[in-house]
Amino acid sequence: MASADLRAELECSVCLDIYTDPVNLKCGHNFCRDCMDRVLDTQEGSGGHSCPECREKFQERPALQRNITLRNIVESFLSAQPDPEESGVLCTYCVDSPVPAVRSCLLCEVSLCDKHLRVHKKSPEHILCDPTLSMESRKCSVHKKILEYYCTKDDICICVSCCVIGGHTGHKMEPLDEASERKKETLRNVLQKLLTQREETEERVQSLQEHRRKVEEEAAGDTERVSDLFRELRRRLEDLEKRVLSEISRRAERVSIPLMDIIRELEIKKDELSRKMRDIEELCNMTDPLTVLQESDTGDLCDTEDGDDEDRERHDRLLRDGGGLSGSGISHTLHTGLSDIITGVNVSFYIQEAEDILLDVSTAHNNLQISHDRKTVSRSDIDQNHSKSPERFQDCPQVLSSRSFSSGRHYWEVDVGGSDSWRVGMCYPSIERRGRQSVIGRNKKSWGLVRTGNQYLVIHDNKVIRLPPNVSSTRVRIYLDYEAGRISFYDLCDPIRHLHTFTTTFTEPLHGGVGVWGGCIKICGRNREM
Repeated sequence: MASADLRAELECSVCLDIYTDPVNLKCGHNFCRDCMDRVLDTQEGSGGHSCPECREKFQERPALQRNITLRNIVESFLSAQPDPEESGVLCTYCVDSPVPAVRSCLLCEVSLCDKHLRVHKKSPEHILCDPTLSMESRKCSVHKKILEYYCTKDDICICVSCCVIGGHTGHKMEPLDEASERKKETLRNVLQKLLTQREETEERVQSLQEHRRKVEEEAAGDTERVSDLFRELRRRLEDLEKRVLSEISRRAERVSIPLMDIIRELEIKKDELSRKMRDIEELCNMTDPLTVLQESDTGDLCDTEDGDDEDRERHDRLLRDGGGLSGSGISHTLHTGLSDIITGVNVSFYIQEAEDILLDVSTAHNNLQISHDRKTVSRSDIDQNHSKSPERFQDCPQVLSSRSFSSGRHYWEVDVGGSDSWRVGMCYPSIERRGRQSVIGRNKKSWGLVRTGNQYLVIHDNKVIRLPPNVSSTRVRIYLDYEAGRISFYDLCDPIRHLHTFTTTFTEPLHGGVGVWGGCIKICGRNREM
């Protein structure tokens, strides 16, 4: 009995089982942490919290203090208990030969085998339950009577005496079976909601994982293409380097040969001049006038003009033009070679120009004026009397592009400086043409960037995301990556600023869409695929 009494002291009054991670309140009562958290959660929004045991009130949600001493006692108690799979619950009356019990009587606090159950009293006060060793947990801790009712106000199981004299007078009571079924129904509903949420979460996880896989595959493909591109660029640059260096060497050699020839000629001439200078100096140093006057070679010594002008002209010409070693020629070779590399290497994936978007007049609202080149759209108060078309927008001043995109990467740019109320974006061709659902961004079939006054926003499926009011440029860019499911908007300031990106999976081709509520806007750019 000492073990049973100790077990009763170690049972949580909420779950009626041995404490798990016991915590206590300021009033001194102990509970399992999870049990107390659930009780406090149910009391949220009721104006206060209270102890399930003594009903002491707390203005704020009480802090749960771990009861380390009680936890150690519980662990010691559990470690000293026999394995329930080995011992089970035995019949109280089968002393000589232990027999497993099939039921327990809460009134008598005994467990019964089939034999003794047949002779046990069947009156209503003898409440039978599954075999248990913790019968005290099924009795009121105050009145020691069987817990038969559930107080819905205080959210606690009580006995008959609690209903009458235990502070629960006037409270709504329910039999335990009814209260249990009601709670089970609530839990089933919660479980169903949790299952739905888990399924939705799993779907989002799978969607994000699929998107991450696509991003990683795209990044791997881009990495391979970039690596191939730069390998080819390096190869071509190395070839160009060898060609330019060879050209420099060839031109230098072509210049060097005539220079060496004239240098040799000038060296010979210099030696001849030195000889004449020595002979003249020798004559000048003679003291015998007769010898000086009778020298027969003085005419040759005094000849200083022979070929001098021609040599000087050749010298000046070589210094002036380098003999053909032209810097501009090398520059031309470099520029031509680099141009050939850019033309020959497939860099169109990375060097992209704006798409040549033309407006489809058959979709234009009757208050929109489309220019002859189909690139400028203006809002007019005069009905333009466009021909009847089922594709025409009836209730909002919008127009679609004639071209659609069903694959690849593309962008187009719009000069919006002529209007302070506009929409630009991408639309499925199945977008509505009447009513509010036809406005770009107000449905699941379009994605838009909007300006109204000084406010900028992006919108899809009628969900609005407001942007900071500092779009500084009068030109915006709409970028489409069809396979990746991305539509991005950019402010073409310096540097270009990303505004927002929508991510989805496209199910139809996409057209450019433009809406003008005042002034005019113009589409810019020429066609070139990535």
